Amino acid sequence: MKFAKTVLLAAAFMPFASHSSIAKTQQASANTQPASTSPQQAGATNTPQTAEPNITGVWEIWPDPFAPDPVTGEENTFLELPVPGDGPKLKEPYASEWKAIRAERDAKLKAGTPLADPNTLCIPEGMPSVMGAIFPLQILQTPGQITVLAEFLTQTRRIYLNRKMPPLEDITPGYYGMSTAKWEGDTLVVTTKGVKEDVRFFEIPHSDEMTITERIRLTAPNLIENKITIEDPKMLQEPYTFTYGYKRNDEYEMSEYFCEKEDPLFKVGEDGTVQMKTGEEVK
Repeated sequence: MKFAKTVLLAAAFMPFASHSSIAKTQQASANTQPASTSPQQAGATNTPQTAEPNITGVWEIWPDPFAPDPVTGEENTFLELPVPGDGPKLKEPYASEWKAIRAERDAKLKAGTPLADPNTLCIPEGMPSVMGAIFPLQILQTPGQITVLAEFLTQTRRIYLNRKMPPLEDITPGYYGMSTAKWEGDTLVVTTKGVKEDVRFFEIPHSDEMTITERIRLTAPNLIENKITIEDPKMLQEPYTFTYGYKRNDEYEMSEYFCEKEDPLFKVGEDGTVQMKTGEEVK
């Protein structure tokens, strides 16, 4: 269950520039000599310098799934987002079990009594759900690390650059797992392992052998494409791939979003269904 917060996001694109200098020689004698030496004569090379793209900024999911209906103008502020891509091809009995869970959720939603999910229960989203960006994400690109800060529940994900992935048995399972990455040209390739087995993406089951690979690249100065592939030989018949897009805007400032004893926007009934609080109930 998702709550939409309409925002505009982008961050200034910061191009990189390389600088070179040409050494000049001066003739101390009266003999005629060239005043400068060409790079070829000096044995220099003209190898171009490159730099990784700058993905620092505040980002929102794009296109916006919560945008008002273009025909009716109705706002989609209480919306169950669809499973991305074509959905996973799970092995049995996991496929049948997952379809039954999704059918129950869809039926409750149509009846106007949607079921609570980890988001409405103030549980961290984990991977890869956090990259769905139901609220904005802030990406900080620093030497050796890329940090993803999610406004929703004030979550933090750390991606370590040019670091070897440790053996699975050495990774403490967590909501976001262990993420390592490297640049391949203009694409940041991120590998994540060690996500806790009770962390579910659209309630899709997974094992301790799940590996998530992201291929993140700028498609325009203000747009990012994140192609995500989930592999799990125990649960999936084949890799499950889908793509998220993001748009950035430097006018947006991230805010705190903490859950304490209860969610500030939703309430959960005794039957496990969830409702939005009224204006009087929201404090």
